[in-house]
Amino acid sequence: MTSLALSLAKVTDYLSTDFIGGPRVRLSTVINLQKGGTILFCLWLMQSHSNWSPTATTYAALHGSYGICWLLKECFFPDPKWSIKITLPSALVAIACVLGPYWYMPYTTIVNRVECSPQKLLGASLIYVVGLFLMIGSDCQKYFVLRAKKGLITDGFFARIRHPNYLGEMILYGAFAYVSSDVVSWGILGLVWSCVFLPNMIRKEESMKRYDSWKAYVAASGFLWPKFW
Repeated sequence: MTSLALSLAKVTDYLSTDFIGGPRVRLSTVINLQKGGTILFCLWLMQSHSNWSPTATTYAALHGSYGICWLLKECFFPDPKWSIKITLPSALVAIACVLGPYWYMPYTTIVNRVECSPQKLLGASLIYVVGLFLMIGSDCQKYFVLRAKKGLITDGFFARIRHPNYLGEMILYGAFAYVSSDVVSWGILGLVWSCVFLPNMIRKEESMKRYDSWKAYVAASGFLWPKFW
């Protein structure tokens, strides 16, 4: 499983950074345009399809605010891995395979006039906030701790779970798919999680094995779900 995930990570690395070659652009620029543009995309869909229903507006508020929070995060504690320069074909791959499909969820929700009960919207909002808290909080901790001293982070958000930022992002995107009420939305997330998130998490674990406290940390924490005991 580990070797397969690492091999998949190498393939995705090539496709997402060096595919074909040629002029390059920062990966963060591509991601930030999509994340920040989500609220505009949602508003455009609502305006062009005359759909300002509670479900459409709630979805726009959730997914749109996530994009705004992402841009704020990039301003105050950016993730160094997004600062790399990628080829233009790789940028197109990122848009076609990950960033673009993410916009299927607002599209199907607004254009198909999905209507959710107030209880479902309440649940989605609660789930989204928890996911956003985990993702933003753990990324913030990681940025400032590693800037002060390199090493294994085993406290705070990382005390009981080794990948809280990935879990947070999965939870908040799960809230978007939940509101869309579309099985295709879950299929898109499943592909991204299995082909991008999982290989990245396993590769990170392979890298962290070099620390002496790694085995003790593994015993005290969960991979993607916290150990509460």
